Amino acid sequence: MSGRRLLCIGHRGAMGHAPENTLLSFRRALEMGAPCVEADVYYVDHHLMVFHDDRLERTTNGAGYLIDHDFDTLRSLDAGNGERIPTLAEVFETIDRRAGVNIELKGPGTARPVAGLIATLRKQGWPDHLILVSSFNHRELETVRGIDPFIRIGVLIAGSPVDAAAFAASFGAWSVHISLAFIDRGFVEDAHSRGLKVFVFTVNHPDEIYRMERLGVDGVFTNYPERVLSRQEGDGVIGWG
Repeated sequence: MSGRRLLCIGHRGAMGHAPENTLLSFRRALEMGAPCVEADVYYVDHHLMVFHDDRLERTTNGAGYLIDHDFDTLRSLDAGNGERIPTLAEVFETIDRRAGVNIELKGPGTARPVAGLIATLRKQGWPDHLILVSSFNHRELETVRGIDPFIRIGVLIAGSPVDAAAFAASFGAWSVHISLAFIDRGFVEDAHSRGLKVFVFTVNHPDEIYRMERLGVDGVFTNYPERVLSRQEGDGVIGWG
């Protein structure tokens, strides 16, 4: 393989093969050998719910806004193939330290309960290097960092910042996550010069996987982990390195 070996991050599990953000999807990613997975999180009715959209219609048989429903109602919904919307704790129980987990904070007020769960997981033996917290909501990330400076932070960005990765570095982030539509070699080199990891979303096609290798990015979020893993030799790297 030419270029950098990519860290394969199963996007919402292995959503190209199973309903996204379900335990089935995360188990499928593990079966494929994904060394890391990504899970989206809202805080609803005092529970951390693993879900991507703000509304229920696209991925469940429910309707309306996720945060307008109580926990029991959300758990009664079919999230695909008979799967329920899982809690974040259930996802970590399923992963069981066999892969790294990127928690993407989606809804408001997720920072504190996520930091609290990570503190509990740490006591249960989860090492810090297996957990990464990211978000487009940088205020939530700032809250996480203020509560627990040992939690790794990944800054999600939209578009192509004029100062490249400078903001992520000044924020004290460990990684910067950028869309496939905006990644280029200049951004990668700038981020690396600042000591940041670069992860790109969402990379599914073999030609784009190859392009990411050539650009030297550190990892990709993908719906099809096998397409990234098939290009690698040897065992996958466990965790975020």
